[in-house]
Amino acid sequence: MKTNSITAWFLASRPKTLTGAAAPVLVGGAMAWIDCFSRMRMDLMHNMLHPYSAKVNAGFWMPFALCLLFAFLMQIDANLVNDYFDFKKGTDREDRLGPERACAQGWITPGAMKIGIGVCTVLACLVGCVIMLWHLQYELLVVGIACVIGCFIYTTKFSYLGLGDILVLVFFGIVPVGFTYYVISNGQWTLPLTLAGLGMGLATDNLLIVNNYRDRHQDAISGKNTIIVRMGGTFGLRAYLWCGIIATILGMTALYMMDKPYWFMLGYLLLNIMTWYKMCHLDGKALNGVLGKTARNIFLYGLLLAGAMVAA
Repeated sequence: MKTNSITAWFLASRPKTLTGAAAPVLVGGAMAWIDCFSRMRMDLMHNMLHPYSAKVNAGFWMPFALCLLFAFLMQIDANLVNDYFDFKKGTDREDRLGPERACAQGWITPGAMKIGIGVCTVLACLVGCVIMLWHLQYELLVVGIACVIGCFIYTTKFSYLGLGDILVLVFFGIVPVGFTYYVISNGQWTLPLTLAGLGMGLATDNLLIVNNYRDRHQDAISGKNTIIVRMGGTFGLRAYLWCGIIATILGMTALYMMDKPYWFMLGYLLLNIMTWYKMCHLDGKALNGVLGKTARNIFLYGLLLAGAMVAA
């Protein structure tokens, strides 16, 4: 592969991980859609405004698209940061079991990767500023800064201390679900919103659990003390199963409180158990297939949760 080519950058961005960034935005967007639709109905009843589409386009689709773009850019930025710093720390050795990394393979030079990280960070910040100014929600500045900091400290600090799961729960669950809803709807923070965010975060955490379970022996050698290195492989298998079960319960509870068809989430639970069963009987590079299925499950969780919200 040609060094620093478009293909190299495309692979370094890890496009398959973007489903994990999209899923929580879908959930937050679905909850905001309910509010927007209710308000449009009230406007029609009282003021006879017509058509619906004008309000939907102005009040929903533009901020939703901006939130989705911000999530994609932050996910790509996190991937590039992870690629660069793991290479610099020597974590990506020849015995690496996971998918190939751009810096380690020589696809992208470390200098070019640093520039790419800077460009991606700036683009994400620009999109974040547009979101903040959309409804003059200046408090979102704090959230945006926290997202950028979280992007960097995950790889450089938290993942080596066994605290990466906390960041995943916050920045792939509570923050994107809650603040996508807040940006679009500007509504009040509710218990179902919190439960949906926590459930989304736990479902996404399973991707990290598979990754760390696969790399537990190599991580121990590299001094990367993930929670699975600390607690052992059996703990990792149990954590995967129970994260999926608890995520299902949280999603079902949120839907039940909203008077929505909560049984939708059983589809995710079934796939999570099937994937966990495969995980129990595989090891090493064979777990990369489980990684892909887990990414599919995460997107399905968000799709089912969002679909149940808008279906009724």
